[in-house]
Amino acid sequence: MEKPVYLITGFLESGKTSMIKETLLDPDFTENERTLILSFEEGIEDYDPVFLKKAHAFVIHLEKEEITPERLEKLDQESSFERVMIEFNGMWSVDEFLDLSLPEDWILVQILSLVDASTFGLFMNNMRSLIYQQIQHSEVVIFNRCDETTRLSFLRSNIKAVNPRCQLVYENRDGSTSELKEEDLPFDFSQDIMTIEDGDYGLWYMDALEHPRKYAGRKLRLKGMVIEKVQGAKHSILFGRYAMVCCAEDTSLLGVIISGVKTEQMSPHQWIQVVGEAVLQRDDQNQEILVIKAVSLAHAVPLQDELVYFS
Repeated sequence: MEKPVYLITGFLESGKTSMIKETLLDPDFTENERTLILSFEEGIEDYDPVFLKKAHAFVIHLEKEEITPERLEKLDQESSFERVMIEFNGMWSVDEFLDLSLPEDWILVQILSLVDASTFGLFMNNMRSLIYQQIQHSEVVIFNRCDETTRLSFLRSNIKAVNPRCQLVYENRDGSTSELKEEDLPFDFSQDIMTIEDGDYGLWYMDALEHPRKYAGRKLRLKGMVIEKVQGAKHSILFGRYAMVCCAEDTSLLGVIISGVKTEQMSPHQWIQVVGEAVLQRDDQNQEILVIKAVSLAHAVPLQDELVYFS
């Protein structure tokens, strides 16, 4: 019988224990299955006996050196349970865990990350690579402890630069959730030509990636560099800028196709300003994307700092 495995990541005191407890007591999630909770760190909140009995769960605390195929196989053989919830240590690499051979009947079904919105900026400035390790594989990222001062666009842009396909949830301190609103974006939708300022390129790109229909049919003005000519498309180039993911040596391309250009006049790393109409097309995965049909092109002066940031 297959045993689903849920991997919960996040720094110490990000709310992992609370989320696991709430999930296991949710009648929409559980039907009295017996759950093994593997905890790789101990925070202020713990799993008390009353909760464990009510949730039909038991907890095993392991140190990093104990996370071996042999140890997990022994747990599987010696204990009776139907699923596994893993409270992962935020200072450890998720890649190392994913490289581990799990017991044959353990099936990893979801990776979820908890992020404290109130300290996210501080961690991004000082521990960017650790955040990258945590959320690059996550299907869901939950920002908790949001309030009226939280810049949701800042949170989303930084996470989407690393993991564009993950689902984001913004949870307020009272347990309610928030949504990113159009007025949170620094773009003037009333203008005939929407100008994407240099410092807002990353925010625009992530929003357009997630909501391409919002920009379809609009004329845009934006600056970036020629990346390469598009193979098989005579008059198209890949255009964009690079965003720093976890360090200056590790970047991710935020690129869009520009059509209707004279590619013989284009060269890689050439900076240009584009004015064009955003149109919807479908990519190789049949997903909707934006392509910009150029109206005019002009040479542009390279930015002093060419990388994209989401501050």
